[in-house]
Amino acid sequence: MFVQLIDLAFLFFFSLTTLFSLRKLAKKIDLVDKPNARKLHNGSIPLVGGISICLSLLYFLFNNPEIIPGANIYAICISILVIVGAIDDKYDISFKIRFVVQAATSITLMMMGGIELHTIGNILGTGDINLGILGYAITIIAVVASINAFNMVDGIDGLLGGLSIVSFGGLGIMLAHDGQYNIAYLCLVITIITIPYIMLNLGAFGHKWKVFMGDAGSMLIGFTIVWLLLLSSQNGTKPPLRPVTALWLIAIPLMDMTAIMIRRIRQGSSPFRPDREHLHHIFQRLGLSSGQTLIGICSISIIFATCGILGEIYNISESFMFYSFVICFLVYATALNYVWRITTKIRSLLSISK
Repeated sequence: MFVQLIDLAFLFFFSLTTLFSLRKLAKKIDLVDKPNARKLHNGSIPLVGGISICLSLLYFLFNNPEIIPGANIYAICISILVIVGAIDDKYDISFKIRFVVQAATSITLMMMGGIELHTIGNILGTGDINLGILGYAITIIAVVASINAFNMVDGIDGLLGGLSIVSFGGLGIMLAHDGQYNIAYLCLVITIITIPYIMLNLGAFGHKWKVFMGDAGSMLIGFTIVWLLLLSSQNGTKPPLRPVTALWLIAIPLMDMTAIMIRRIRQGSSPFRPDREHLHHIFQRLGLSSGQTLIGICSISIIFATCGILGEIYNISESFMFYSFVICFLVYATALNYVWRITTKIRSLLSISK
């Protein structure tokens, strides 16, 4: 235990030191986020959070290659994603190129990592649903969806880091409960090396040292979560995690992305067109500050994750958990369709001025 504490402390300071070093380099090469019509922050902010987390994670995996199956393949995949993400952060490449790279890493995950979605369990109450050959296509969709869900939710300071910690924390609890201590420890490691980013992102050392995650970071986090979820839910005859529980662990990013894309398609717009209709925008429209919005959304995410964990621990039927999740999503999507009316009404009731 003492050795692990020392290891975690070293990783924390390794991540923190890497952040301070990279932000100087980022300013020299103009790898920064500049204010525009959608980005209302002050000044040019270095986009190095994801790169720092990646380097810290690669350092850990290099010294602990046995921590998860296919650690080398995973390391290669996240390196490619972070490099492409950093290029996108600097040059704003087409989303089609990003999708191709994301699909390629998911194929690598299946072909070389030996991980794919071959069953979604008894989610309908009619028996286990085995995907067969469709599992390959659905795995690609799941990987791309997870990556972009965490990318799209990254809209205010601390939110992506906070939601990722909820997901990794919930998964770590489930894995530890099942005795899968190696992967559970990896979840803890990722949480520890993410904390320095959150500190700088929230301005703990002052605005001068502020950093952003960037697309490199959101792709890293989205891919890592889906890798570990697939590894945990598709591993052996009795995996430590049922597939339906994964939905609850990434509920907010998944719901927000799906509802937003459905809404854009219904309006005749591109599902990838950026807008200001995400959950954090709605909270802020109600008059909440960025800090209050962060706490509120992360609290909701914790509630969803707790529901999934309790459902797993107490072996609540998969169909009940799935239909409950669908109901939650339908409520969320319906509320989003009437967001202007709802926010106006709430603001009126709370006497919050525009």
